[in-house]
Amino acid sequence: MPFKNRTDAGRKLAKALVGYKGQEPVVLALPRGGVPVAAEVCRALDAPLDLVLVRKIGAPFQPELAMGAVVDGDAPIVVRNEDVIKLAGESGFKAICDNELAEIERRRQRYLGGRARVDVEGRTAIVIDDGVATGATTRAALRATRARKPKMLVLAVPVAPTESLAELGADADDVVCLENYEFFGAIGAYYADFRQISDQEVIDILKRFPVTGRDVKAPAV
Repeated sequence: MPFKNRTDAGRKLAKALVGYKGQEPVVLALPRGGVPVAAEVCRALDAPLDLVLVRKIGAPFQPELAMGAVVDGDAPIVVRNEDVIKLAGESGFKAICDNELAEIERRRQRYLGGRARVDVEGRTAIVIDDGVATGATTRAALRATRARKPKMLVLAVPVAPTESLAELGADADDVVCLENYEFFGAIGAYYADFRQISDQEVIDILKRFPVTGRDVKAPAV
């Protein structure tokens, strides 16, 4: 089993990303599971931490099966898995998408409150999760981050299916993955401890990585 827990995975991932330390990187985590992984990378690279709030749009008959994913922003970005949407129907897709957008807003208020957003424009943005499954949520996160105009966009994950990883390469300038497998299964199979991360743990980690003046995105006027 490659990883003891998410902290162990984050430390190992940080070693693979050490080359970015001098490039003023910004680390963007997918909550909740990606946050403790990203925290170790932030510590090693001396980088600010922010979130990419993205939600899988699960099929109504099998929530673990992704019809797509949605990520928040000035204009929400939706990634569609057309083959699965055909099975569930367009109306079912829209209804669940709307529900997930509401959950994103709940999480924004819970996790971030009035915290300023880290400015990634012209910098190296490193998007981190605890692993990749179908790739739908990861792809949405990458596309939303690309829209914020980073100088370079990096996807960094501890583990992923080989096929999904190859497909995601088109959405990032660099992909760093410690372990990839042809026959994958579930992300949790690669961790000895893959317990659910609580909202409070996410909030506590964010408090340890305050946004500095140079990182703050000026509010729109």
